[in-house]
Amino acid sequence: MSANLPFIDLASQRDRIRPQIDTAIARVVDHGAFIMGPEVGRFEEELSAFAGAKHTVSCSNGTDALTLVLMAWEIGPGDAVFCPSFTFAATAEVVAFLGATPVFVDIHADTFNMDPASLRTAIDEVKATGELRPRAVIAVDLFGQMADYAAVRALCDEHRLSLISDAAQGFGATLDGQRANVFADAVTTSFFPAKPLGCYGDGGAIQTQDDDLAATLRSLRVHGAGTDRYDNVRIGMTGRLDTIQAAVLIEKLAIFEDEIAARGRIAERYNALLADVADVPVLAGGAVSTWAQYTLKLPVGARPAFQSALGKAGVPTAIYYPKPLHRQTAYQAFPVAGNGLPASDGVADQVISLPMHPYLSEADQDRIVAAAREALDADALAAAS
Repeated sequence: MSANLPFIDLASQRDRIRPQIDTAIARVVDHGAFIMGPEVGRFEEELSAFAGAKHTVSCSNGTDALTLVLMAWEIGPGDAVFCPSFTFAATAEVVAFLGATPVFVDIHADTFNMDPASLRTAIDEVKATGELRPRAVIAVDLFGQMADYAAVRALCDEHRLSLISDAAQGFGATLDGQRANVFADAVTTSFFPAKPLGCYGDGGAIQTQDDDLAATLRSLRVHGAGTDRYDNVRIGMTGRLDTIQAAVLIEKLAIFEDEIAARGRIAERYNALLADVADVPVLAGGAVSTWAQYTLKLPVGARPAFQSALGKAGVPTAIYYPKPLHRQTAYQAFPVAGNGLPASDGVADQVISLPMHPYLSEADQDRIVAAAREALDADALAAAS
């Protein structure tokens, strides 16, 4: 039996830039500025240049990135923040953590991203009840593709709402050549190791064009400090990015655009080889995805047999996300748009992701595709359903 394939191959990336990584980490160990050392500022400058952002504020992780923005906007009890339900818990967790109310919005079943029509319904319903103050929208670039920011931004402007792009999976993506910071008041991301741009631990960042917001974020991430570290001007947190992680990210950023292009080629090849037997991912016109995940939709009931068959072939799979947030225990009491979220509920029973990373060889991809096609043949699907 062939050896199991990796779902995400961090080892090949490590081997590609091992000398640079070793040198970068050794430099930090030698100078000893482990907290807010010079690499942190350098990384922030280089990330701003990469994305065309005026300000980058690095921080401890992607969840804290979201939290810091909401704290800067003083969002709390009585405030409504609109977010998709088909996403990782952190998107809504930060809203509830601050005492505000996440209002769940449905997605487009093809792109997996926020449906502006559902968002409009949710905003209208919150305004009609008068129980909450609509304050902000958190749109998620799920699986690496940017949300429909032009439509979401228009709704935010119409209703005077702030907009966060949760780009934990989609940082580096573009739509018609533009990045999310063109539309969003703040772009947040995560450098969790499995992300397209990941470090060797936890890390995150916020990007914004707003000078005042950037200044407030820099204060909040270090206990709310003012000009004097012992004169705190607001309630903050410990949300700094470690210097060693910044050093690693500098080296990874240098190859990031090349890796995005490689992911795109691999996704195109998957689509070409699987489109006749599976519901393959759909990109909006003009979209360049970072392909954080490559996600198929299967007929309802077919997923367990498919996952089992691929596992026996040594091909790992993952399911993001088998239960939307509005159906999870901690979030069931929060409001949802309209009469429910049918697209979120539907895709949760269908999605399954195949291995995706920039170092996936054609031979390994052929092996994955062969196993998938065998598992998806008509007899297998009939038996599964």
